[in-house]
Parts: sequence; structure tokens; C-alpha cells
Amino acid sequence: MPDENNEIMQAQESEPPAAIAEGPPATASANEGGSEAKAWGVAIAGWLIPGLGHALQRMWGRALAVFLCVGVLVVVGASMRGNLFTSNGNDAFDTLGYVADLGSGSFYFLGRAVERNGADVSHAGGDYGTRFLATAGVLNLLAALHAYEAARGRKA
Repeated sequence: MPDENNEIMQAQESEPPAAIAEGPPATASANEGGSEAKAWGVAIAGWLIPGLGHALQRMWGRALAVFLCVGVLVVVGASMRGNLFTSNGNDAFDTLGYVADLGSGSFYFLGRAVERNGADVSHAGGDYGTRFLATAGVLNLLAALHAYEAARGRKA
């Protein structure tokens, strides 16, 4: 018996596994190439209107969660009179703040339109509001990235 076990183990070691020998399935690469334009459309829609990228893929729970979380963060940040950065920043931190704020998509433009009195970061509330607005943008960018990956077939 011990000789038979050794022969079986040697035979298994000499042959490569079937999955490695065959390579990746042909349908996965063909599917990824064909849906790349759709995936970009889903990502842009998810960035522009938070949660829309997931809603287009019928992920209703995630779509609602993203929309409500980003929306609440923007409303709270704006009500605390947080700073919405503009594109003409003076340094790298202003540029990063602008990218983070712009990440909230249409909520950024809505926040710019309703911002009447400007930011008030002289108080802690305004400073926290700035952080809430940036967090909303980064959260929405991450959600749009997830919607993109899900549209490509790489669900996480």
C-alpha cells in the first residue's frame, strides 16, 4: 500500500492542475471587454447622482444607502457652513479639498448654488462641516468605483 500512495502523489505533483493549464475562462475576458463602456456609464451616473450607479444595476439597498449617506453628509456639512472648495485653490490641500468636494457629484453643484452666506470656518462647527462635505465626496467616489467594478463583473 505505501508504494501505491507514493506513486499517486508523484503523479499528482508532475501534472499541473487543470485550471492553470487551461488558463482563464474565455467568457470572462470577452464579457469584460464588451461591458467596459457600460461600466464607465454606470460609474459616471453613480458619480453624478449618488446611488444611481447601483440603482442601474438593481442593487436597490446599496443605491438607497449611498444616496442617503452622501445626502445627509452634504446637508449636515452645508448646514454647519462648511467650506466648499473651488477649482482655483492656492495649494495642494485646496486642490485635494476640491477633488473631494467635487466627488459628491450633483450635490456639490447644489451646495454651491444654495451657499448664500459663505463658509464660516472660524468656529469648530464650520470646520467640521468642511470635513463632512469632503467625506461625502470621497464616499460617493468610492461608491461609483464599486458600481464600476460591479458592472464589469467583479463584485466585491
